[in-house]
Amino acid sequence: QLQLVESGGGLVQPGGSLRLSCTTSGFSFYYYNIGWFRQAPGKEREGVSCISWSAVSTHVADYVKGRFTISRDDAKNTVYLQMSSLKPGDTAVYYCAALSGSTVEDMCAMRQAMDYWGKGTLVTVSS
Repeated sequence: QLQLVESGGGLVQPGGSLRLSCTTSGFSFYYYNIGWFRQAPGKEREGVSCISWSAVSTHVADYVKGRFTISRDDAKNTVYLQMSSLKPGDTAVYYCAALSGSTVEDMCAMRQAMDYWGKGTLVTVSS
């Protein structure tokens, strides 16, 4: 069974940067697309960025395009979300998820249930 653990969240000032990590355990990591999602208080969970199992395909939501970058290191069983030019509107709990058998676009749009979720890490953007 695949387990996902997020880390790297915290308090950052507007305009600052953070790098989130999603570390996985389980022999089947290599066959899963991995995505980052976020949920702000009182709002629905939304897709942020997703990367295919091969790292060939990525999807980045319009509201973070040009500011967030997703990458994966299979040797470390880890997917990263580099976040820069952070805004107060980026404040949310960030979750990573794993899904097989989907395009990254469909995964980020949450058109089907994820196979696995992490428990999330809180990012607060405030002065």
